[in-house]
Amino acid sequence: MATRLPESEFDARLAEVRGRLADSGADAATFFGATSIEYLTGFHHIQTERPVVLAVTDDRLEITVPRLEVERVEPNPRIDAVHHYFDYPGGAPLETAVEMLRGLDVDAVATDADGAPGVMGYEGPQLSEFVDVETQSWVDRMRWEKTDAEVDLIRESAKWANLGHRKLAEFTEVGAHPATVSQRASTEASRSMLDTLGDRYAVRTRGGGPVHAGYISGAETALPHGHTPNERLSEGDVLVTGASANVDGYHSELERTMFVGDYTDDQAHYFELMLEAQDIAIDALGPGVPISHVDQRVWDYFEEQGVAALAQHHVGHNIGLGGHEPPYIDRGWADYDYVDDADAEMAPGQVYTIEPGIYTEDAGYRHSDTIAITESGVEWLTYFPRDLESNVVG
Repeated sequence: MATRLPESEFDARLAEVRGRLADSGADAATFFGATSIEYLTGFHHIQTERPVVLAVTDDRLEITVPRLEVERVEPNPRIDAVHHYFDYPGGAPLETAVEMLRGLDVDAVATDADGAPGVMGYEGPQLSEFVDVETQSWVDRMRWEKTDAEVDLIRESAKWANLGHRKLAEFTEVGAHPATVSQRASTEASRSMLDTLGDRYAVRTRGGGPVHAGYISGAETALPHGHTPNERLSEGDVLVTGASANVDGYHSELERTMFVGDYTDDQAHYFELMLEAQDIAIDALGPGVPISHVDQRVWDYFEEQGVAALAQHHVGHNIGLGGHEPPYIDRGWADYDYVDDADAEMAPGQVYTIEPGIYTEDAGYRHSDTIAITESGVEWLTYFPRDLESNVVG
């Protein structure tokens, strides 16, 4: 039962970054992205208008944070020094980070961004106003392929997502409100997860539980990113579900199309088309397979069945610390300028959501499963039943 990353993972990640740094002309690598900082150090924070800046040299790891993060980051054993400013805009976030770099004798950096991201109203100077800058996306690329330890965490996430999804099915009935069913399922599954893992659970939430399970219903399912409607469930409603669990920052994705009480012949028809499309996509997965080929296989099937006009998105995406990560299973993937021949193919360690969907005027139909690419094929990480009769509830 994997519940947190071993220390060796961070050692390997930092060694990789330092190797890339040695091959560059920079004195340090800097990171403004919250996920990149978490990936390299294990320090996780909410990215707000208060910038956080990590500096990596060949032998030091230092960080600049707002005052309110000092006590959270100081115990981190991987960080050698913590610098802080009071707040934004009253403090001087980037200037404090530059002082940190000067103390490390840094004149040139390889950075993931030329300054802090403009979230929640932040506006500030660019890093290039103070030091020589070249941009890099080292961590973004490193995250494409997961190690065995990372896949273990996603596998554990899938286990608790499955429980949350079963709670959804159990609590669904005609007359129930989809919002309260979702809340109840999430709470029950989170309670079970926390009771089972105890102090092995790595805290990653604020107020909410580690499992989220919910659905949209009725006409909202016709929108791939529909919202939970303020209407109680009726006989024959279509549901599009979603369940995941946070395990040391890693996520899985489990989605199903379900029916409340009964379904029509038309609904069964679209369900089976969607299920066949997902089968086609999963059968096409594997190491060395062109990523765009998988999406093209599904598109060809949709055209053959005359439902291509009902498709609104590509087949899927990588998943891990982020809910959506590249590579994306998209027909245009290999055409992007930054995708070389090697990156155009699936590789062991990549973990994908497989979620082709079709959307009529009345309802949407989409399953999503999380599947890892292995040396010899694939491994299904999610496992809730996919067939029609297993997805009739209430």
